[in-house]
Amino acid sequence: MVEKSPDAFRTISEAAEELDVPQHVLRFWETRFTQIKPMKRAGGRRYYRPADVELLKGIRSLLYKEGYTIRGVQQILKEDGAAYVSGVGRGEIAPRKRDGEMASAPPPGTAKAAPRVGKTAAKAVPVPPALAESVKVVNRLSDTHADMLRSALKDLGEARKILDPAQSR
Repeated sequence: MVEKSPDAFRTISEAAEELDVPQHVLRFWETRFTQIKPMKRAGGRRYYRPADVELLKGIRSLLYKEGYTIRGVQQILKEDGAAYVSGVGRGEIAPRKRDGEMASAPPPGTAKAAPRVGKTAAKAVPVPPALAESVKVVNRLSDTHADMLRSALKDLGEARKILDPAQSR
């Protein structure tokens, strides 16, 4: 493969290879991040400018390395701008830490899988009336965590609609 100049435009396949993500991910990111605007030639073929690729690298880093959600990266782009995210992609800027309770979450890919719960485990265990007042419920999510899960589920549903055309029928 011939090495392209750093200033050369990249096709979607070249950009995807450089970023180590599938092409459909780049197309999906275009729908979520308005700052990604590759040139489109006749027939819809995309050409990414070097600045586009830097921005994509920053988005990839924030999503995959830092554990941000799509909504979190959108917020960073809104507050700090594309130049900041591109700087993260080039390694010139250390990304800010995640806010709130998510900051204490383990890095992506390091959390243990949740145990599977069978139908028998779902049955409630009766609590003797004398202990009922002193028993603390420990299997309830905090409101913040429940909101984060709802948000993530909504993002996944939207991604599925885009990636699976059969879902939109």
